[in-house]
Amino acid sequence: MAGTYTVGRRAAQVSFAVAGIVPVVAGSWGVLQPFLGPVGAAVNHGRYLSGLLLGIGLLFWAAIPRIERETTRIRLLTTVVVVGGLCRLLGVVLGDPLSPSVAGALAMELVVTPLLCLGQSRLRPRD
Repeated sequence: MAGTYTVGRRAAQVSFAVAGIVPVVAGSWGVLQPFLGPVGAAVNHGRYLSGLLLGIGLLFWAAIPRIERETTRIRLLTTVVVVGGLCRLLGVVLGDPLSPSVAGALAMELVVTPLLCLGQSRLRPRD
């Protein structure tokens, strides 16, 4: 039984670590990249939103050491990610282009993150 617990816990930790690379790298890139065109409110807003994405990734990563006890945090973060994904999907339905990067983001937001949350919720803390 202890071996199964360790394998499941370790698999969840590795999955969250790998999946967390996406928001951390994308958020950091969005904050730091040299935007093309005039600098203004839209660019500043883009940096702000990228900072939120970075923060979400870092908060997921912060849950890794005690992943079996972080269900509330992971569910809250997953809800935020799914709401964002649904808004992105609405944009596509309303005519935004479905580029490969948008499709990838939708997959992370509406499939991968909820599946990771579901898997984490099956972990049981050991006393």
